[in-house]
Amino acid sequence: MTDSIAIVGMPFLACSLLGVMLGVLGIHVVKREIIFVDIAMAQISAVGTILAHLLFEVHDESAVAFVSALAMIGLASVFFATARRRLPQVSLEAIIGVTYAVSAGAALFLVGIAPGGHIHVQKLLSGNLLWTNQTDMMWMAAIFSPVIGVLYGARHHLTELTAVPHAIGSESTKALAWDVLFYVMLGMVITLGVRLAGIVVVFAYLVIPATLSLLFCTGPGKRVLIISSTSIMASGMGLAFAYKLDFSVGPSIALFLGLELILAVVIQRMRGLLTCVASDT
Repeated sequence: MTDSIAIVGMPFLACSLLGVMLGVLGIHVVKREIIFVDIAMAQISAVGTILAHLLFEVHDESAVAFVSALAMIGLASVFFATARRRLPQVSLEAIIGVTYAVSAGAALFLVGIAPGGHIHVQKLLSGNLLWTNQTDMMWMAAIFSPVIGVLYGARHHLTELTAVPHAIGSESTKALAWDVLFYVMLGMVITLGVRLAGIVVVFAYLVIPATLSLLFCTGPGKRVLIISSTSIMASGMGLAFAYKLDFSVGPSIALFLGLELILAVVIQRMRGLLTCVASDT
């Protein structure tokens, strides 16, 4: 028992924090209808990491590689925020899709010429959850703390832009700056999340808990509570399942998040049927 806690304790804490952080950001992602922004950001981040590996001969976990990835995220954030305003006739999701395709092509090209390129692809897909250490937790604290501060302090500005993206005033320089800041925060969390857990888990954490919270309530406090509980439960069950059956951690967590969503939809449907029956009687 003690050995199992020692093995999965740190990964469980990392997964829980990552799930809650991504879930809160996911509310904005789902409402803005930019569901695939995470895979685009992940690919763009990967390009930055591989470039650092090629140019400076540093490993993926180095500070130089991380800063290079964040620099690419910053450029992408400015592009996404500007494209929505400059190209209103094209949906932002389409622009994100094109960006993903181009960045994926660039990443595959760089992987082909980089020594040990296949390792980059493996880490992008599966992450390295079971090897989470104190350094990873320090990175999480350094990134999540300012993101939480901005999300809380600027919640009214971000919520307004998310709810009515084309409202009067959304074309101002101030609104553009808030949009860029949102994408930068999202990209930073995704970059760290992919390094730890892989793209599959990051996508599941970003979309599923947020969707569950939107299904059942409207208040921000209740939504955060639902996101926290579903993320923590799926993380715990996924890690336990993977540990007992010697299965991959990432797919296990994504599986339990998916089961939670299915169960929530069934409950929501049953509530609707019971309401209809009660009203008829």
